[in-house]
Amino acid sequence: MTTEDRRRRERSARRRLITTTARSLAEGEGWDAVTTRRLSTEIECSQPVLYKHFGSMGDIVEAVALEGFGELAEKLRAARHGGATSDDDVGRVATAFHGFARKNPALYDAMFTRTTRLRFSGESTPAPLAGAFGELRDAVATVAAERDVDTLTEALWAALHGLVMLGRDGRLRPGYDADRVELLVARFGDAGSPAG
Repeated sequence: MTTEDRRRRERSARRRLITTTARSLAEGEGWDAVTTRRLSTEIECSQPVLYKHFGSMGDIVEAVALEGFGELAEKLRAARHGGATSDDDVGRVATAFHGFARKNPALYDAMFTRTTRLRFSGESTPAPLAGAFGELRDAVATVAAERDVDTLTEALWAALHGLVMLGRDGRLRPGYDADRVELLVARFGDAGSPAG
């Protein structure tokens, strides 16, 4: 292994340690607990070393968010391919999306509620974001018929996000998450009909 290869691996490992530690702190204590000072203490390095890898806390949050979108895409892909037929693709991916968000609240915040420069629409959309959206889109395509698949997918994405956030904030009755997702999916199952 060349010196440059070793340095590249060390940089990659350090970046991974920073994002893993940030994510762990956020899941345990919330994003307000994640500061460069706290991270440098937790991973036993100086703040300048952190800034060699990430220019700001925002860059760290974005790196965590990108990891999250990659994980979400995997979950949605597994859910979409988890049935014998495509008849319930929307239901499986909607349930997987909702479950992912509920199990990973701080990660979900990095992905969807914290301010980042990550954008879903456009040529500069990072692959993990496009991958997660694409999995949801492929499921919606099975029920879209003549409707605009992208618009239907955006509406489902937004509706799922609303259910997650309202439920998490205690603004929906507890214990009815599955019922709400099922109702939403049933409505999207009707998306191909003229009255849908």
